[in-house]
Amino acid sequence: MVALKPMNHEEFQQYLAHAIDGYAKEKVIAGNWSEDEAINLSRKEFNRLLPDGEKSECHYLFSIFHEEQVIGMIWIGQKSPANKDDGYIYDFKILESYQGLGYGKQAMKEIEVIAKEIGMKKMGLHVFGHNQIARGLYEKLGYETTNISMAKSI
Repeated sequence: MVALKPMNHEEFQQYLAHAIDGYAKEKVIAGNWSEDEAINLSRKEFNRLLPDGEKSECHYLFSIFHEEQVIGMIWIGQKSPANKDDGYIYDFKILESYQGLGYGKQAMKEIEVIAKEIGMKKMGLHVFGHNQIARGLYEKLGYETTNISMAKSI
């Protein structure tokens, strides 16, 4: 069983240190950004979305616990202040040593309950095309593909 608890400042700082780098790497792998620009663009995106850190308006960051151990995190937000019904999963991670044990599925179900309590009626997310494991999880939970971007090096 997992429990989601709002991130404290220390947890947020630890998350941010890894998230900026990880997002930059994913954007490079996906072919969206060059390595030279990736860290700066990632930092700008996080600063834009979370100007007040873990206390940013319309954003909710949670640590995922199994028993008393942090095993991951999830970040949801209202996609637009004008439409608070539409939620969005900005980031979701289960630590590698806890992957494949069902914790991700449990956490996703828990975040849907929290999102409903906040007032969200719909939840969207982005998954990189190369992340087959995450895509499989989201499809099992009922998420449907809404857009597909494709690219080819020539």
